[in-house]
Amino acid sequence: MAEEKGILTYKGHPLMRKDNLIYYGSMADSHIVMLQVLETKKVNDLDVATRVSVQLQLTDPSARSRDRVVKKSEKPGLYNALDVGCVWLERALAGK
Repeated sequence: MAEEKGILTYKGHPLMRKDNLIYYGSMADSHIVMLQVLETKKVNDLDVATRVSVQLQLTDPSARSRDRVVKKSEKPGLYNALDVGCVWLERALAGK
């Protein structure tokens, strides 16, 4: 029996992970959030993020990579970083 592989979403936007990078949002939209895990610590044989970089980026392929970053910050922990990134993304997509 084949299981359907679904996409993980958070508050209506997709989450994609590649190694220590997490992309939040859709490339079809004007903005996405990139989360980069900078430091981790072991908690019961599990790596837990302790320092995360957050960047709100434009998805315009014609923009230079330096010009794509709209906002950036560093947060202590993945939840804090995702929380800030979610607010930034919602505001950017709403046009505020």
